[in-house]
Amino acid sequence: MEYTDAPTQTQEVSWDTKQCPYCGTTLPKNATSCTNCDWTLEATKPAEPKASDAMAILLSIIPGLGHIYKGHRVMGAFILFLITPTAIFFAILAAIASAGWGILMLIPYWGAVMLHVWAVKDLVPPTPDTGEQY
Repeated sequence: MEYTDAPTQTQEVSWDTKQCPYCGTTLPKNATSCTNCDWTLEATKPAEPKASDAMAILLSIIPGLGHIYKGHRVMGAFILFLITPTAIFFAILAAIASAGWGILMLIPYWGAVMLHVWAVKDLVPPTPDTGEQY
């Protein structure tokens, strides 16, 4: 006799039943937990995709990229192509007028952009679960 962990008898699975992913017990199709083990439907759901706040802050070294990463494409492009060049222009003007010290105005600007991208809501759209692909 050969040793196996498989059940000794096959269980019939029809259109209105499903098997528990942990123990193989036949369950009704709409079951949310197993009667034989500790499986629940929430335990096997995939995590929702979410943008990382740390990665968004890191990308904000180039202002606007963190916003684009978190799903705020219009705001990110606005910051990247309009606000940042304007801030750099005024910092250069201030640097000329203050013997170079005006360029330090960019440090709070970069900090504010990084703080904003950290605080803004994540808009990354969830990808639909298509099941296992082979």
